[in-house]
Amino acid sequence: MPHILITGASSGIGAALARRYARPGNRLTLNARDPGRLDAVAAECRARGAESTTVPLDLRDREAVRAWIRALDADCPIDLVIANAGVNGGHPTGAVESEDVAFETLDINLVGCLNVVLPCVTAMAARGQGQIGLISSLAAYAPLADAPSYSGTKAALVAHGQALRAKLAPTGVRVNVVMPGYVKTPMGGQLKGWRPLEMSPDQAAERIARGLARNQEIVTFPSVLFHLARAGLVAPEFLRTAAMRAFRFQLRPRR
Repeated sequence: MPHILITGASSGIGAALARRYARPGNRLTLNARDPGRLDAVAAECRARGAESTTVPLDLRDREAVRAWIRALDADCPIDLVIANAGVNGGHPTGAVESEDVAFETLDINLVGCLNVVLPCVTAMAARGQGQIGLISSLAAYAPLADAPSYSGTKAALVAHGQALRAKLAPTGVRVNVVMPGYVKTPMGGQLKGWRPLEMSPDQAAERIARGLARNQEIVTFPSVLFHLARAGLVAPEFLRTAAMRAFRFQLRPRR
């Protein structure tokens, strides 16, 4: 029975991935901080035939997460972990984000992700198999001026994931970095502005699952936005600045 762990599974891409993998013969372990929404997703997964359990644990608690991962893997080895949990950060009025928001974003998006992933790396490398999917964003290549901490954490996940992939390849552990464009999710809805080629969470989940099955180093979509964002890395500064001003995003006030 394949055992799949998905963090940030209570809504958006995480919930869509849970539904995508929910079928008879699969065991899903779903994590998020909102137990009510998480239980609703788990119930839907059970209705589709999957064995589904929930763990409403704050991933910033390193010792608690390490103990949980070790116990979970000892009970049933984890075959695939998708580290999806994250927040936008930024500031709802477009002002410079506060220190508290910046560090919270760093702790959730990067540290929280690694709190889950690194114990999985240890277990998977020891038995010579397993797969890790890190959910980054095209903001890693095209940083959002109104969400610098979010952009920075997503860039860090790309670098960490690619290095980890090369390091773990000889052990039989596969590592993939996922870089979506605009996806219509509650978190994404906090950003106002032009959202080209936006897709639904279910469409995103299908592309992610397909890319993971193919063991692609970078699972990205839509391809046109990926290539534009990547080109921006080597574009002259004045062109990058002009583009960011033309397509400036602001966070919607949180409700």
